[in-house]
Amino acid sequence: QVQLVESGGGSGQAGGSLRLSCTGPGYSRGYRHMCWFRQASGKERERVARLYSGGGNPAYVDAVKGRFTLSYDAANYTLYLQMDSLKPEDTAMYYCAAGYSSTWCDDFKAWGQGTQVTVSA
Repeated sequence: QVQLVESGGGSGQAGGSLRLSCTGPGYSRGYRHMCWFRQASGKERERVARLYSGGGNPAYVDAVKGRFTLSYDAANYTLYLQMDSLKPEDTAMYYCAAGYSSTWCDDFKAWGQGTQVTVSA
């Protein structure tokens, strides 16, 4: 319902780093569930990481745990995904989302159009 905008995608090398950003009215409206998803070509959408801005630590799926770091800058209403130790398997379109009642933002209060991440070996 409310647009979010992702940025920071691009091409990287295996073992390198990228940082994605997501901002927009969806986060300034108090939708405190914040999520990153990704979808590789020909694959289903995959959960990546989530955070409740009201408190607690970020949660990560096993595929990215220890390599990705999720954070939120409340002053600037910006969600970040720091991606380190990149692998070719991380290649996908990355989407951010905001939720109100759903931990994984499945109520779609806000959703971005995606930013492409391509990791070469």
